[in-house]
Amino acid sequence: MAHILIMPRQGNTVESCIITDWKIKEGDTVTAETIVCEVETDKAAFEVPAGAAGTVLKIICESGDDVPVLAPIAVIGVQGEDWKSALGETTNNEKIKEGEVSPSVQHLSAGLPPHLGAAAPKTPPVSGETAAGVSPRARNLAAKEALPLDALAGTGPGGRIIERDINAALQNRPPLTAAAKAEGAGVIPQAGTGLGGRVTKADLFAVPSSSLSGEGAITETPIKGIRKIIADRMFMSLAESAQFTLNASARAARLQEIRSSIKAQSAFAEEMGLAKITINDLILFAVSRVLPRFPFMNAHKIGDTVKTFERVHLAAAVDTPRGLMVPVIRNANLLSLTQISSEAKRLAAACQNGTAKPDELSGSTFTVTNLGSLGITTFTPVLNAPEVAILGVGNIEMKPVALSESEKKECDCSCCTVRFEPQINFSLTINHQVVDGAPAARFLKALSEAAANIDLLLAAG
Repeated sequence: MAHILIMPRQGNTVESCIITDWKIKEGDTVTAETIVCEVETDKAAFEVPAGAAGTVLKIICESGDDVPVLAPIAVIGVQGEDWKSALGETTNNEKIKEGEVSPSVQHLSAGLPPHLGAAAPKTPPVSGETAAGVSPRARNLAAKEALPLDALAGTGPGGRIIERDINAALQNRPPLTAAAKAEGAGVIPQAGTGLGGRVTKADLFAVPSSSLSGEGAITETPIKGIRKIIADRMFMSLAESAQFTLNASARAARLQEIRSSIKAQSAFAEEMGLAKITINDLILFAVSRVLPRFPFMNAHKIGDTVKTFERVHLAAAVDTPRGLMVPVIRNANLLSLTQISSEAKRLAAACQNGTAKPDELSGSTFTVTNLGSLGITTFTPVLNAPEVAILGVGNIEMKPVALSESEKKECDCSCCTVRFEPQINFSLTINHQVVDGAPAARFLKALSEAAANIDLLLAAG
């Protein structure tokens, strides 16, 4: 019995995965451990093993397809075995039409791409006059290859379009992937970006256009894959919550002093596991210690219910080539500074190289995102739903601070009434549906005080 390889479930919250690369081709012999393809979610990349030994009878989905979890992606069996029978497709004396799937496997075919699934594939538009002058074989071939008929001239009797006209037109057009054929729309470029110059589905919508004189080339690129998932989640976050941002700053002198001291005592710091401590690590530590005093900030809003958490599962946003990822430092309020720093760096590295596990990218109760290294002062971070708050960390800049009475000199000039000191900027976004401005402001004030007195916070543990 042939083995139907399905898209594995990558964590409880993952609904679909994108196939980024097939490592095998049809006809290859594989073992159960052979890696057949690489897939990615909005959070991480994974390798998929064959799961059974045999011959690759059919690769169902194309590279670039966004496939629902548990949907079939390939069939592995004995050489010569009918892969369509393995999927439960109907057979008869005629050629099996792709898409005719028996009811017994409709639950599997629901995730198939259009050219293999239960839904009928898209066919190119054909005018009534053209339709009347096309042979059935020509029509079927044109539909299969997603070739519009309106622009073709027939060479059959009475100008009828026949099969050889379709074949001649296909010779002057680059080959299309199955996904591109199923789309049945878009401008076909002279060459595609797929294997052997095949035109992919993405190529149909990413053709440079220079038809507008004086504006140069224009490239239209569809939002898809991980970028589309991120875009949809950001939109839903804003659409489903009342987001409100507060800005504040905290004295950063002691943050900088601790960091400088660590650098100056590099040998001792290395021995103590402190050598790689950053200012961002110190902020994460401060957040982990302040949040338990404000449990309403360490919470989720799910429907009409607010869930507050005793422990802090702290997410730290990471910028990667694949897009924004948010790994989670579990039980951060119970970890030391060195443990938080080590875990943050381990998770960031896993996100960068695509090895982060689904469980490491979900379950956060509060998120910190830092744009300070890019020179950003303040910004409006978007909630990482269902969390009710997210902290944005800006850069450190010199700001004027009024002198105390004892510090003032006798003259009244401005230079004798203020001093400049480094301050770090914070932007706190809350869900105003469940968190009011004043309580959020008290949390932000407490965090600012903790950052300003980070040495005392570290001493307290």
